Amino acid sequence: MARKRLRLPMPKIRANPAGEQLVNLPTWMWLDRDSWGDISATASVPGVSVTAVARPLSATWSMGDGSSVTCTSSGTPFPSGGDPKSASPDCGHTYRSSSAGRPAQAFLVSVKVQWAVTWSGAGQSGTFPNLSTTASASFRVAESQGITTG
Repeated sequence: MARKRLRLPMPKIRANPAGEQLVNLPTWMWLDRDSWGDISATASVPGVSVTAVARPLSATWSMGDGSSVTCTSSGTPFPSGGDPKSASPDCGHTYRSSSAGRPAQAFLVSVKVQWAVTWSGAGQSGTFPNLSTTASASFRVAESQGITTG
C-alpha cells in the first residue's frame, strides 16, 4: 500500500490584547483556523483504500499562572473595534497577577489540542486514541496602576 501520512497541524496561538496582557482585563485566546478543523488522508493500492479522519475535540490551555482553560472550539478572534473589557464568548482567561518576577517577565502559556482520529477501509475500521498536538507562547502580563491627585 502506498504510504500517505495524516499530518496533524501544530496549533498557532493567538491572543488579544496583542502584546502585553493586563491584570484584570480579559484575554481572548484562539488558534489560527488552519490549525483547527477536520483533516483526512487516504492511502490506496488497486482494490484497497484506507481513509483516516482527524477531528479536533478540545484545546486545553495552561495559562502559566497555575490555571487552565479547556475550550471546545478554536476560540473566537477579537473583533476589530471590540470592547477590550468584554470577555471572549468561548475561550478566554483573566489574569489576576502580573508576570513580573517570572523568567523573562512572562507566563509560559501552552495549549494541547486533543484529536479524535478514526480510520476505515478494507472492510474494517478503528480509532487511534490519545493523539494531541501542542504549542507554547510567552504572555507578558502587566499591572496598570491608577494615580489620583487631589
